[in-house]
Amino acid sequence: MARAAVSGRLTWRVAELAEATDITASARSLVFDVPGWPGHLPGQHVDVRLTAEDGYSVQRSYSISSAPDGERFELSVQRVDGGEVSPYLCDVLPVGASVELRGPVGGWFVWRAADAAPVTLVAGGSGIAPLMAMIRTRSFEGSRVPFRLIYSVRTPEDVYYADELRRRAREDAGLDVQFVYTRSVPEGWAAPPGRLGLAGVNTYAWPADFEPQVFVCGPTGFVETVSDIFVALGHDPRRVRTERFG
Repeated sequence: MARAAVSGRLTWRVAELAEATDITASARSLVFDVPGWPGHLPGQHVDVRLTAEDGYSVQRSYSISSAPDGERFELSVQRVDGGEVSPYLCDVLPVGASVELRGPVGGWFVWRAADAAPVTLVAGGSGIAPLMAMIRTRSFEGSRVPFRLIYSVRTPEDVYYADELRRRAREDAGLDVQFVYTRSVPEGWAAPPGRLGLAGVNTYAWPADFEPQVFVCGPTGFVETVSDIFVALGHDPRRVRTERFG
């Protein structure tokens, strides 16, 4: 997921691509090794910089989608047709090649395992990336904090980490995963396709009385609509944290 860069640590580091696998037809998982990496909190992102032989450089920001793992982390990159960075990262950059990056960046849109409040995560499309880091970190830390994920995507084929999410939800009673499909649904799906609205949030999210932490990530319009719904349902706006792109 790319979005406008946020000021953070200014040290540029060399990162080597260690693994690359397809997540969907239009997105790729990139695992980097970064010597001297200071570690990250789930929800943070990095700035990635590419520099051409003539000195022209361009940078984009991508959310980290993995739990802390020493000097290694994962980015989930969606290919943007006509983009300067994502097509190169998804289609050209070979394993063993290097890019520059800096981070981790961000301190507001993060989940800390020491917080005992229940958590509602709401993702729109590639907005699942930083929320995936939270889900994985919860497991890594052995946390028993209950999580609910509401994941809105266009079609079943657009779901990032579909098998992993279903496996985690099946094996972990403390993680509930609900999919909302806006364009087409799987065969046998009970509900017709449609956008996430007040009824869906009211049904799938933790109620305001539980004083949950809420993290919403996705396209700007989606984030604004969903965060307004939470406030309308009585949630403390200070506990509704948002990240948006596009």
